[in-house]
Parts: sequence; structure tokens; C-alpha cells
Amino acid sequence: MLTTVEWQKDRVRLLDQTRLPATVDYLEIKTAPRMAEAILKMEVRGAPAIGVAAAYGMALSAISHEGALAGIKADAEVLRRARPTAVNLSWAVDEQLKAAEKAEKDGPSAVTDALIARAKEIHKEDGEQNRRIGEHLLTLLKPGMGVLTHCNAGALATTAYGTATAPFYLAKERGIPLRVYADETRPRLQGASLTALELSEAGIDVTLICDSMAAVLMQQGKIDAVITGCDRLAKNGDAANKIGTFSASVLAKHFGIPFYIAVPGPTIDFTCASGNEIPIEERSGDEIRFISGVQIAPKDVKVFNPCFDVTPAENITAIVTERGAVYPPFEENLKKLYGKTER
Repeated sequence: MLTTVEWQKDRVRLLDQTRLPATVDYLEIKTAPRMAEAILKMEVRGAPAIGVAAAYGMALSAISHEGALAGIKADAEVLRRARPTAVNLSWAVDEQLKAAEKAEKDGPSAVTDALIARAKEIHKEDGEQNRRIGEHLLTLLKPGMGVLTHCNAGALATTAYGTATAPFYLAKERGIPLRVYADETRPRLQGASLTALELSEAGIDVTLICDSMAAVLMQQGKIDAVITGCDRLAKNGDAANKIGTFSASVLAKHFGIPFYIAVPGPTIDFTCASGNEIPIEERSGDEIRFISGVQIAPKDVKVFNPCFDVTPAENITAIVTERGAVYPPFEENLKKLYGKTER
């Protein structure tokens, strides 16, 4: 697997996902503002990977400000604003602020050490959560099934295995045959440039399709399950994910196909009552007017470009976390599983 995020003493080595699949290139990130820029520009993508990157961004802030809390808090806000929908980002920033405040009594160097240590913990926890999610998802699949996934919730969107793709890697390791279909995921084509790349490189049976082709495959009986990731899960089970996920859930419901959302614990926002409260990021219209720098639409045409949509809980068969699969009623059962109602 390609390494998405790597800590190197006083800097972060970050895979530039904007250049994939044609070029594998790594960025050296040395400051929190540059990390925020990398998150905003989607040089790093996927809620878990963004969370890990933000945690390391806070560690870089501590180094830059020599452990001074005022500077760290200022950088925290810069990071937090980079992308509003993926809750892992704000969660990781908050975790680092708690670590900094706890260590402050022991001096500036202790603050820096604490933020570096906590970032490494968050990184390690992400990989462990991914594998456990994969184990739980794999129990819901049978050999030979066809599975549709949307966007990239793979190893490139996390730090190992991915969330939605974790069962595919585990199935490959164990010789369990699965047929994976990856939506291209307009407008940024994460499914084409990232999911198709990483799964094909791993030797997994993957077929790339245009987003609009999913209905035909379901109609032909080639899709037995849909698995996607999630950027923020409300406590009632509404799930924000890459634009087009809602459409896939409507199709799956129509054809009676189970729709699973892969969700690590940090992605669950227990302070958010429903999907109506999730902020939806809107991006530049040029992401739709252009593909890889080539103009495909009138340059002045109006564009609506929400980056995410919200899949309502009633369209979701199960929410699969590192602690197990959760079935409706989601709010009640998520609370039982995590033992809390807020962050």
C-alpha cells in the first residue's frame, strides 16, 4: 500500500493525492498552515486521513511555536476551518488541544512532546480501527458477491486498509473472492483515481464504472451490497459522505440491496442530532467546468457543487464501526455501543 501520512521527526511526509494515479509524489509539510492548505486543496483526502493529518498539523504547530499555547490555539482554528464537513478534523484538533492543556503545567517542551505523542497515537488507532471495521464488514459478505463502493474510503483515505474497502483487503488476504465495482465519483474522480488505483494495485477484482451506471448493474443483479465510508455521522444515523452517496442509497433501497456505512468512532458526532445540522461544504464551480485542466463546460455557466450529501438513516441497513455492526434504531444502539450521547 502507498503511505498516506508519515511523521518524520519535525515534519510530515504526505502523499499528494491530487497527482494520482499518473504520478506518485510526496509533499513535505512543516507548518500547521501548510497542513491546513493541503487539507483544503485535497492533497490529503478522506475523513480519517484528514484527522490524522490535522493531528500532526497540531504537532507541527507546537514545534513552530515552541510549545506556546496561544500560537497552538490560533493554528487550531486555521486547521479547523480547512474543511467543515469531515468531523474527524475537528475531533483531532480538539484531542490535541486537550493534550496541550494537560501538559502545559510541565512547560512548553512537555506540550510539544505531548502533541507529537498524541498524534502518533491517533495515527496508530486509525489503522487498528480500520482492520476491525473490515472484520465486521466481512461477516456481512459471502464469497462471490458483487459490492459497489462510492468515492474513496480506502487505504488512501485513511492510514491502512481503509474503512469501506477494509473487507476487500481482508478477503484478498484470505482467498475469499469478491467482485468490487467502484463509482468514478464526479467531480473530483476519487473513485477513478484513488479507489480503482489502490484496489487494482492490491490485486483485487475491481471494475470502474461511471456514477450513472450503478442502477443498470443493480438491475442486472450484479450488485449484492453497497459499502461506503462516512465523513460525519449524526447520532440518529444520518450520514454525510461524498456527493452521490445519497443517490446510491436510493437505488439500493429500490432494488432491495443492503446499504452499509463504514464508520470509525471519531466520525460519529454525538452532538449532532440529525443530518440537517451537518455543514455541507461547497467548492469551486471550476471542479465541474474543468477535468484535469481541460474545459468541458462554458466558463461562465452557473455551477452548483456541494462536496457532500446526507444519506438518511432509513436508507441505511447497518452502520459498521470498529466495535461492531449497528442496526436500527441507530440513535439508541449507537448510544449503547459507545456509552455516551456527546463528544
